[in-house]
Amino acid sequence: MTFRKRLLAVAAAGLAGTLALALPLAANAHRAWMVPSFTVLSGDVWVTVDAAISNELFYADHNPMRLDGVVVYAPDGSVDRTQNALTGKYRSTFDVQLSKPGTWKIASVTSSVTASWTQDGQVKRFRGSADDFAKQVPAGAADLKTIKGSNRNETFVTRDAPTDTVLKPTGKGLELVPVTHPNDLVAGEAATFRFLLDGQPAADLEVTLAPGNSRYRATPGDFKVKTGPDGTFKVTFPEAGMYWLNATVRSGETGRGPGGGGMGGMPGMGAPGAPPAAPVALAGNGMSASYTATLEALRP
Repeated sequence: MTFRKRLLAVAAAGLAGTLALALPLAANAHRAWMVPSFTVLSGDVWVTVDAAISNELFYADHNPMRLDGVVVYAPDGSVDRTQNALTGKYRSTFDVQLSKPGTWKIASVTSSVTASWTQDGQVKRFRGSADDFAKQVPAGAADLKTIKGSNRNETFVTRDAPTDTVLKPTGKGLELVPVTHPNDLVAGEAATFRFLLDGQPAADLEVTLAPGNSRYRATPGDFKVKTGPDGTFKVTFPEAGMYWLNATVRSGETGRGPGGGGMGGMPGMGAPGAPPAAPVALAGNGMSASYTATLEALRP
């Protein structure tokens, strides 16, 4: 291929990417992830973690992940810290010193509440943290409806021998409980995991797994499995490399109210140049919980 043809091919790919981003459903392709430089090491060493929200897995091409919700758990369960944190245009990055032997968990956990209620004959809306909800929404508010959301994004790194202290569930939100240790995954070998929702088995849950490096394959390679009655599922990673795992549970209403969907009922979310849209009441109560992890399958 000549240099001129390469330039044309790059320009065409860029145009196609721009058009794809303009599609209404393009946001569904955005995937949040944290990728450590290594998942299994020995000695008193460091790992660097890249964190981003991207269209293409493990290539920072959209937005950086915010780091204010990232927590590092040492093998004994104590909270450690990130170091040398930096947020750029497309990705965030930070270092973790593995000062203790065992398995470390790096997690970003967020929760939110969306609410509507009636006050003085008018619909009011709120979206924010649970703490702010308790402060800003009147107790005993009339026609109160809430949608509670939680998101958990994790990755695991083991120094020396694996341990399981940081793998114990908290009983809050959607959580992955590994039966096979997350740093002992081998390509071509079956691994077992279990999902819990608020501490109870998450049955019949669809789980998506997607390998990285999709830009070098003709097809993305995503595949899906479902959990059984006890929340467990088995997966065999077809090849070595990094994998993105995700599952989401929704119940009740999803935030849509009469007269509009999604964010259309939030104040100030009308069309450009139009007056702010009037708040719209939620259709009912609901819940949404999401879990994401980046796992590495090692070579046999």
